[in-house]
Amino acid sequence: MRLSIIVPVYNVKEYLQGCIDSILANDCSDCEIILVDDGATDGVCPALCDENAARHPDLIRVIHQENRGLGGARNTGLEAAKGEYVLFVDSDDTIAPQTLQVLTEQVEKTHADIYSFDFCSHDGQGNETVMEASAGREGVFTLAEDPDFLLSLPAAWARLWRRDLFINTGIRYPDRVWYEDIRTTTKLFAAASSIVVLKQPLYYYLARPGSIMRSGNLLRCREILDAFDDILQWFEGHGLLERYYKELCRLAVDHIRLAASIRVIRQDPHSPLVKEFAHYMHVHFPDWKKNPYLADLPRKHKLLLWLMDRKWHTLIALLFRLGGSK
Repeated sequence: MRLSIIVPVYNVKEYLQGCIDSILANDCSDCEIILVDDGATDGVCPALCDENAARHPDLIRVIHQENRGLGGARNTGLEAAKGEYVLFVDSDDTIAPQTLQVLTEQVEKTHADIYSFDFCSHDGQGNETVMEASAGREGVFTLAEDPDFLLSLPAAWARLWRRDLFINTGIRYPDRVWYEDIRTTTKLFAAASSIVVLKQPLYYYLARPGSIMRSGNLLRCREILDAFDDILQWFEGHGLLERYYKELCRLAVDHIRLAASIRVIRQDPHSPLVKEFAHYMHVHFPDWKKNPYLADLPRKHKLLLWLMDRKWHTLIALLFRLGGSK
């Protein structure tokens, strides 16, 4: 079997059938679909998984488990998968009708460890934007040949993964944490013996207010530091920290100094977390302001860094309020 499509399911009754239908609209002749019910409590999803499996018994399998979080559900699917490759599809998202055909054809051509593709981000109201998931070049390469790829969007769902890449390295998604993707994909990128970038939007990502990373839980934003502790420890343990220091530093700027800090500032400009994020950068990346990758930052991000350096956090929060959700 060529592909295993793994769908973690938790309290997404409004979206789940649409997700499954988008997969079924593809050519699934050499595939399996694994629905991992991660202890859903909405009274609909567990039964809906079973109903779909009953309608497609040769194609869909369901695993019911106690809640382990998104990472734990993905790991369950990985262990159960029979396919040579795995595709993770979040249960509130969908895939394009040609996704599985395109990926299968690429596998037949190159047999790479990772296939990275673009995606459409949409709000469910007809507004969508095609977005690049991958930095770096097209074609077949390794991370050592193109370190820029480490700066790619760390989402698990923006790639097709050779299952043995997980099995042989022991790399897994952590249970019940935020930022489980970046803790995992960065390691897989470094461990892969071949990577292919496809400049085709094969995935539809739903940006909805109730998603995990859009929630207002400030304290959980601190988990980005745990994530980078994990990443830095892994890269150092594999003798790769010096080789990819510049790229890891730029990732830290993007995810700690910018994304997590701004998420906190917008809710509470006086939160001590902002100071903690800045201190982490000073300790682990003391020369981050000299990183050559910062030249590629958008002007808006450069301005935000300038304002944060001056601790003008209240002004930042005000600018976001005046600008709405932008």
